[in-house]
Amino acid sequence: MDDETVDGTTPSVARMYDYFLGGKDNYAADRAAAEKVLEALPTVEGVARANRAFLQRAVRFVAGRGVDQFLDVGTGLPTQGNVHETARTVRPSARVVYVDNDPMVIVHARALTATDTRTSIVHADVRSPDAILDAARDLLDLSRPVCLLFVAVLHFLPDAEDPAGNMRRLIDAVPPGSHVIVSHAAAEEQRNRNVGDTYRSQSASAPLVARTRDQVAALLDGLTVLDPGVVPLHEWRPDGGEYVTDAGWTAVARKD
Repeated sequence: MDDETVDGTTPSVARMYDYFLGGKDNYAADRAAAEKVLEALPTVEGVARANRAFLQRAVRFVAGRGVDQFLDVGTGLPTQGNVHETARTVRPSARVVYVDNDPMVIVHARALTATDTRTSIVHADVRSPDAILDAARDLLDLSRPVCLLFVAVLHFLPDAEDPAGNMRRLIDAVPPGSHVIVSHAAAEEQRNRNVGDTYRSQSASAPLVARTRDQVAALLDGLTVLDPGVVPLHEWRPDGGEYVTDAGWTAVARKD
């Protein structure tokens, strides 16, 4: 790894999430900031696991509906049960493009997918949808349905950075039959507000802005939100053993 490209002194939201999942790809600054988040929301490790489990259930569901192309925006550090691994349990030929703005994520993801011609990693930011689309076209056929994933990423964009508009630019670029997977920190969980304060006080690489159920639903305006709707992490098509938490909203929607 080229350490000159990785800032180990500023807490990274991707590396903090890795820490919550029990990973080792993090620095002292990440761990210190993550411990502060744990003080504000002691269940955050369980929430992170619940979010990962939701992602896997949702990807299997969308793949089961015939979609074999996935664009994962803000993927985070690779761990077990990544999107390409999960999708291919249903669609063995699935193609996946991962997108992240953290150099450490890029290095690890490229190593993971180095010999896989049906996956790629793009160093880009959710606030640069045109750059994402330009790079994604190298592997994905955007004239065919694509599943767009915004899993635990939009709550790192304040309203001033237009999360809905950036998301909409990507949705507008894919055809009918495409799907959108979303998870987002819930403002109804009061402790998430303290978590947001902690991210700011620790000068993390991004803030955390929890939003209400109605605000998350509004991100999906114009799409058909599939059953069971916009629900907590553990309530989206559970298959047993889910970690019960109201800290995040989830949904899967279809573009008609």
